Amino acid sequence: MSSGLLEAVRQRLAESGAEPTPARVAAALRAQGRLLGDAEVLGGTERLRCELVGTGPLEPLLADPSVTDVLVSAPDRVWVDRGRGLELTEVTFADAASVRRLAQRLAAVAERRLDDARPWVDARLPDGTRMHAVIPPVAVGSTCLSLRVVRPRAFSVGELVTAGTVPPGGDRLLRALIEARLSFLISGGTGSGKTTLLSTLLGMVGERERIVLAEDSAELRPEHPHVVRLESRTANQEGAGRVTLRDLVRQALRMRPDRLVVGEVRGAEVTELLAALNTGHEGGCGTVHANAAADVPARLEALGTAAGLDRAALHSQLAAALAVVIHLVRDGAGRRRLAEIHVLERDAAGLVVTVPALRWAKGAFAAEAGWERLRILVGDAL
Repeated sequence: MSSGLLEAVRQRLAESGAEPTPARVAAALRAQGRLLGDAEVLGGTERLRCELVGTGPLEPLLADPSVTDVLVSAPDRVWVDRGRGLELTEVTFADAASVRRLAQRLAAVAERRLDDARPWVDARLPDGTRMHAVIPPVAVGSTCLSLRVVRPRAFSVGELVTAGTVPPGGDRLLRALIEARLSFLISGGTGSGKTTLLSTLLGMVGERERIVLAEDSAELRPEHPHVVRLESRTANQEGAGRVTLRDLVRQALRMRPDRLVVGEVRGAEVTELLAALNTGHEGGCGTVHANAAADVPARLEALGTAAGLDRAALHSQLAAALAVVIHLVRDGAGRRRLAEIHVLERDAAGLVVTVPALRWAKGAFAAEAGWERLRILVGDAL
């Protein structure tokens, strides 16, 4: 079926303003006066339906339960991540205009603008998928579209052990960490599995506890009976209505949380989080971007300084607020794994540093200098 015919049908449906149901798409195809067989009508109907109400050629990729990310960098360059690093797929778009149309339609579904005046967008689609898009001329050559799939349920810790993300026996330690109500951060690079692991750990929280989540984009899906989700909001076209992650953390503290969770600590909200963890809110947690567990104090220091918290105050709060850093990496094959667990202590200058307690060795965790400190923190829960 020619692209010209499909474009004519697409235009007809857009002008009608009616919902593009399969019946209406098929009727619009037949109304073009071309002699089409049933197979052609069905194929054209499905193709147009996906483009108009779905994700077009990306639909089968997003439906694959093993896919976590779909990345489009050109009409003929569509990549996926199935947990083993990026793989180039055979999926293609007709042209660069098709990629742009899809990105703009998805942005509209998320109630965001994507045009020459606002050439990028970061949003969450109704099904939870996280989307980011940049259009030319900012994106050179073609619209770049990134989709991160949020699965409807969290993995169990057993599934993470089977997948190789958590070492054998590591599930017992992680459960003990949760039961001991230790405050922790999960660190790692982009796509290392921080949100996945945090969702799993929150599923271990006792059923009588209330979890309050504060996120820029609602991605956490813990299997727990009492979860309250708060999501930040960008300003509208008039520049009003913005709700920041810092606002959400402040509101969460008034909602009687047993566990306060910040999906990703990356701004001024670090001051409210550390203050909360110093005032009786045990077991709080979140994620943070860092190249290594040892870099987390410096990362938090940078965020706190930008928020107006001086270095001495930041380290004083950090020492009392946070107990453990869990660090994730992606190995050379692209697999996500829990690389090490650190505890926090002060150095001779009074600054907080991390001390390795456990690292993933051959087939299991191996104890490091901070293991005795971690064992004391966990106590009877282990």
